[in-house]
Amino acid sequence: MTTREECLARDARDPLAPLRDEFTLAEGEIYLDGNSLGPVSREVRRRVDQVIDEEWARGLVRSWNTAGWMDAPLRLGDRLAPLVGARAGEVLVADTLTFLLAKIIGGALELRPRRRVLLTDAANFHSDLYIAAGMARLVARGVEVRTIDRDALAAHLDEDVALVMLTHVDFRTGEMLDMAGITRAVHDAGALMLWDLAHSTGAVPVDLTGADVDFAAGCGYKYLNGGPGAPAFMYVAPRWQGVLANPLPGWLGHARPFDFEATYESAPGMRAYVTSSPSVLALGALEGALAVFERTSMAEVRTKSLALTDLFIELVDQALPGVVEVVTPRAHDRRASQVALRHPNGYGVVQALIERGVIGDFRAPDICRFGFTPLYLRYVDVYDAVAILVDVMASDAHRAPRFAVRRAVT
Repeated sequence: MTTREECLARDARDPLAPLRDEFTLAEGEIYLDGNSLGPVSREVRRRVDQVIDEEWARGLVRSWNTAGWMDAPLRLGDRLAPLVGARAGEVLVADTLTFLLAKIIGGALELRPRRRVLLTDAANFHSDLYIAAGMARLVARGVEVRTIDRDALAAHLDEDVALVMLTHVDFRTGEMLDMAGITRAVHDAGALMLWDLAHSTGAVPVDLTGADVDFAAGCGYKYLNGGPGAPAFMYVAPRWQGVLANPLPGWLGHARPFDFEATYESAPGMRAYVTSSPSVLALGALEGALAVFERTSMAEVRTKSLALTDLFIELVDQALPGVVEVVTPRAHDRRASQVALRHPNGYGVVQALIERGVIGDFRAPDICRFGFTPLYLRYVDVYDAVAILVDVMASDAHRAPRFAVRRAVT
């Protein structure tokens, strides 16, 4: 069994160890919830202070021009693009993930006008299911949203399918899907492919170009550490730019927004998918967060991610056999940067851990989720977290009556 001393030695050799100092982390706390909300970094504080103190306070309205506020959604898209295997001019940062999915779904369904089915995973994140159903209702020809077992996707791909929308990493279990293989099968059936990268970006290497993906979208506040409610991003393959219509057109997506024309003419490229004025402060925070990633590579991040999750699974297997169930795939090619444990009183387990300084989260009905963010997490943190988990289970702390009632956010 791996010892604490061995974990400390691994930390001393870790090439990503210096990045931990970039983040504000509470002393004595082990943060395993970066898959829900990443911590703030010094680069975020620096960039937001710059936006407030210089660009807003001094530049005022002039900063739309002089500080590049108008082009920020495109500029940040280009900085984010390497993290998802895209190129300059293929990614836009704006809005929230659900709104961007709405734009893509609404436009993509019109690219296959003779087809009437949108396929998605029955276990998908619920907001994805809600927005898919909402956009399908707006299509004049009528579109059915068919929720399926993703493992049976091949059996449902036929000439009626217009669009397939899947999440690359399952938000409950941390299972990672075969992006390239699934996209290829969808294309062979004549349908379009949309990937939700909410639990992928900044956590695992993604190659949208290599997988020949049509569309993708992801959020900025989980592994990217862009702050609560950070702007999201969308990807449109070059072949669909100028073809995919924005179903939510706004003045900043117009070819000439300051001509104030009564009729809409789409701007070229990714600018067409901007709808309204961006949140400049939020974009500043995300820009600072992306600067941290530019000090490493996704290959290095992935290597450490797998090592951290391997260690966590090893320690749990050895210390808690039959007490909790590891539901995250053990195979590296199917595991993202999260480990999920199943326990009948999962909510109580997570709350007891939080009281003891190990921050994870709970997903109904029985999943304890733990995110492993290599930029700031240490091997010794993993060791100590499992030791505390063992103590929680041995002492029955998770059965405390105060954990019987769930809070609004779990």
